[in-house]
Amino acid sequence: MKQIGGGHETAPAFDAIQADVGKRLDDVAKILAGALVTVAGVITALGLTSDLVFVALNNDSWPIYVASLCAILAIVCSIVALLIHPTKRGNLWETVVLVVGVILYMVALSVAVVGAAKAAGGNGRPTISNVELEGPRSRLKLSFSVRADGVETWATVGVYVVAVDEEGNSLDGPSDLYASSLRPDDRGRIMQNVSMPVTAARDAWGLEIVAITAGGSDECEAKVVRGATCTTIQLP
Repeated sequence: MKQIGGGHETAPAFDAIQADVGKRLDDVAKILAGALVTVAGVITALGLTSDLVFVALNNDSWPIYVASLCAILAIVCSIVALLIHPTKRGNLWETVVLVVGVILYMVALSVAVVGAAKAAGGNGRPTISNVELEGPRSRLKLSFSVRADGVETWATVGVYVVAVDEEGNSLDGPSDLYASSLRPDDRGRIMQNVSMPVTAARDAWGLEIVAITAGGSDECEAKVVRGATCTTIQLP
C-alpha cells in the first residue's frame, strides 16, 4: 500500500495477526475462567444461602449439580483455550473450544436460576416442635408448634391430633381431637402455635400429632419426599 510521501507501508505479518486474534480469544477464555464464581454469585443474589444449598444437595436437587458441573466444564474449556498456541489452526480450535465453553457457561447460569428457585422454594415438609402436655389426666393441656417453609401457594398442611393405644394404633372415635388445615403466607411459610385442652379416652395410651402436606402420604414411616410428620406423646 502506497503512502503520500511515496514510501510503502509494510503489511502486518501473518503471525502477528494470528497472535492478535489469539489474544482476543484469550480474553474471552479469562472471562470463562470465573464461571463457577459467577454462578455462585447468581445463586447468592437470588437468596440461596449456604444452608439452603446443603438442603438442596441433601434432597438431590439436580439443577444445583448440573449448574456446578457446567460451570466446571466451562472453566476446563477456558484453560484448554489458553493453552492453545495462537496459529491459524490453533485459533480455529480455540474458537471451537470457547464456543463450547460459552454454551456451558450460559447453561450453568440458566440452570442455576432454576436450581435457586427450586431450592429456595423448599419442599413444604412440616416440622412439629415444642410439644408439651401439662396437667392431670382430667384436665390436660396440649401445646405444640407447627412450621413449614417453601409451601406452594395453593397447598395446605393438615394437622391432626388423635388418641392412640400402646402400639400406636389410632383409637376409634367420633372425630379427631384436633383438626386444622393451614395455608402459607405470601412467603410460603407456615408457623402455627397450638394450645388446646384434651379429653382422651380411658384406654388411650398417648396422643399422636400428625402434619400432612397437600398430596402427600399420611404414613409416618413412608420413605417419600412429601411424607407425613408425626409426634407421639404419652399420657400421664
